[in-house]
Amino acid sequence: MSDPVAKKPLGVLLAGGLARRMGGGDKPMRAVAGRTILDRVTARFGPQCDGLVLNANGDPARFAGFGLPVVADDVGGFAGPLAGILAALDWAALHRPEVETVASVSADSPFLPRDLVARLEEARRDAGVPLACAASEGRTQPPIGLWPVALRHDLRHALVVEDLRKIDRWTARHGCAAADWAASPYDPFFNANTPEDLDEAERIARAHQDA
Repeated sequence: MSDPVAKKPLGVLLAGGLARRMGGGDKPMRAVAGRTILDRVTARFGPQCDGLVLNANGDPARFAGFGLPVVADDVGGFAGPLAGILAALDWAALHRPEVETVASVSADSPFLPRDLVARLEEARRDAGVPLACAASEGRTQPPIGLWPVALRHDLRHALVVEDLRKIDRWTARHGCAAADWAASPYDPFFNANTPEDLDEAERIARAHQDA
């Protein structure tokens, strides 16, 4: 069981990608069964965290209706999810200095587990390592994880000085536990990258009332 008095992390919704396979635009703003994916993500993930921020690049006004701080990457060249995670760690250090960890999720994943943070925390504590990521049927989901704010300077060095982009390479330096979920009746880490994925998400949402 996870520690009931553990501090909740700050949550970051990673929406900084270019959405090339979707034809551009903001994937989290696409609708699934009458609700935007971003609505679904915040509803499932928000209660697990001590506040949320949205990592997105470009004009933040397009997300104004969600009432979330929008934090852009400050590492150039679309450096991937690690840049969004770093942006959230830096934001937490500046604006929420009491926060010790940040939990990250992909903002285009509409079916996230409602026990995500608790199980990630349990996994890293049991393994005695500082980091944890999610997995489904043994397949890791590196952008979905727990990140200590104290490692932000090391992460910045890896991104800026070493030009490191692969999440697994960086997490392996510090130790990362995996918390595994079943991928049936649907994968809780399913993400909508293509129009066909949106059709599949619609099918899942209509077939499973809890989705």
